[in-house]
Amino acid sequence: MDEEKMIIGVNEKPPIAKWIILSFQHVFAMFGATVLVPILVNTAAGKTVLTIPTALVASGIGTLIYIFCTKGKSPVYLGSSFAFIAPITAAYLKGGISGAMTGIMVVGIIYVLVSIIISFVGSTWIHKLLPPVVIGPMIMIIGLSLAPSAIQQIGLDASSKLNYNNLIVALVAFLTTAITMTRCKGFLKIIPFLIGIITSYIVAVALGMIDFSEVVKAHFFSIPKFVIPFLNYKPNFDALITIAPIALVTMCEHIGDHTSLGNIIGKDLLKDPGLNRTLLGDGVATFVAGCLGAPANTTYGENTSVVGMTKVASVWVIGLAAIIAIILGFLGQFTALISTIPNATLGGISLLLYGFIAVNGLKVLIKNQTNFEDSKNIIVASTMLVLGLGGATISITSGDLAISISGMSLAAIIGIILNLILPDEDKKKGKKNEKNRTK
Repeated sequence: MDEEKMIIGVNEKPPIAKWIILSFQHVFAMFGATVLVPILVNTAAGKTVLTIPTALVASGIGTLIYIFCTKGKSPVYLGSSFAFIAPITAAYLKGGISGAMTGIMVVGIIYVLVSIIISFVGSTWIHKLLPPVVIGPMIMIIGLSLAPSAIQQIGLDASSKLNYNNLIVALVAFLTTAITMTRCKGFLKIIPFLIGIITSYIVAVALGMIDFSEVVKAHFFSIPKFVIPFLNYKPNFDALITIAPIALVTMCEHIGDHTSLGNIIGKDLLKDPGLNRTLLGDGVATFVAGCLGAPANTTYGENTSVVGMTKVASVWVIGLAAIIAIILGFLGQFTALISTIPNATLGGISLLLYGFIAVNGLKVLIKNQTNFEDSKNIIVASTMLVLGLGGATISITSGDLAISISGMSLAAIIGIILNLILPDEDKKKGKKNEKNRTK
């Protein structure tokens, strides 16, 4: 699709009525996934780590920061990142809320530092450091490591007694989402998880599974419970190694989403405004999210789909969507209503969602035609999968200093090292054939 074929270009402001309608479409597109992240983190941790209002506000503020950093040249919406669900949970269990939020802030700083390096030396080194054979398995680990959580939410794990109401609600969520993804067209196809949640929620209400008492008690307008460094806690770097390496994976997701959006609007966003500016915007947004007590931000493929479907690439639309998200975060009764979503509904959605994430990792390998006849690629991918899914942990203690690297963080680090030090069989064969020809 060429840029001139877009109905409304990047810097154009739509008529007011269309502007509002299109902005709400972007809000609906990001909403389901953004509010799921704090819910799923809290479920996995067994305690309240993140709150929905804070996630919504940080999402909106982060998007406005991104628009400013990219000089209004890129119509991207930033929302809560699923890649950080397990790392945030692990960081919280190790270092409390201070460990989790410090980790998120450092991820933002890593983005900013990489953007500065790219400004001076370019971005070729990122592709060498993080080729598809490292990124693919990493994304698969992110999805598959969360699988037990989905099973527990439905109540299908060995320790749970089967509850038929839960099973019905989960099944409705799963089937509605799956049917929407495969049978619906247009905007509905972009928001399958939101439709699945709403349909399943209605069934849960009919079965008497929802308690609305907290919604009634909640104020219509309510200030989110922000968790601010030095005011609510002192930065804690104990769990940093647990969460920081995931920044390398989400950077590649960032590049992929911008490439995809660039193809839709007929503009190379990695050149103008440039990868350095897009990473800067994402990084500052994530740092601010950590400062507020919210999950790390990421670019949203759902919103890219809205741009492609509506042929409207206006940053004015994205900006208004961000403001609407901030307003929603301050509506106490609205966010209290979202908090009543039953675990079974989340389990049914997560059954698809986590598998969806894992399959995206597989798609990275297929799309880039990763050669698994090459022993190096087999070693890198298989080692990463076993370390990441097997719960491997390396602990280093020296005096008062204790560092522990586990799960997907360990898998990412080992995968990068193996990819850099192991010889490439294809290159060796190429050199051998060249020698034979010269003889």
